[in-house]
Amino acid sequence: MTQTSENVTWLTQEAYNKLKEELAYLTGPARTEIAAKIAAAREEGDLRENGGYHAAKEEQGKQELRVRQLTQLLENAKVGEAPAADGAVAPGMVVTIAFDGDEDDTLTFLLASREYASSDIETYSPQSPLGSGVMGHKVGEDAEYELPNGKTASVKILKAEPYNG
Repeated sequence: MTQTSENVTWLTQEAYNKLKEELAYLTGPARTEIAAKIAAAREEGDLRENGGYHAAKEEQGKQELRVRQLTQLLENAKVGEAPAADGAVAPGMVVTIAFDGDEDDTLTFLLASREYASSDIETYSPQSPLGSGVMGHKVGEDAEYELPNGKTASVKILKAEPYNG
């Protein structure tokens, strides 16, 4: 999926194409739709008390922010292969860990850029404390990461498989 190094973001071809499609939609049809909403709301009269107008302007601001984020991401993207299924934790992998070696207390997550966050699976950034702690470890190994309170937590890597969602 992705691996960030300095300002470069590594993407699979599929992920790159998906983000390009989103950018094309946001800079084309979505801009036209939001401009029409703003124009319709503007025709309703006094803009100071026009909730529809303010909501549309706020939506436009969020949309333009996303356009800037995608543009920057894609400008710095390097397209590469999905991670190998060799049992080593890397960006683009679905990882299952056990907290403190307790195989009843587990967490399964996608190790990837926030661009891949979805409702299907929890996503942790490779730069997050947990993400950087498990990075490079193999199935069966223990890994440590720092908690927000400064203490260290230990996890055991149970599974690491390429994400194909």
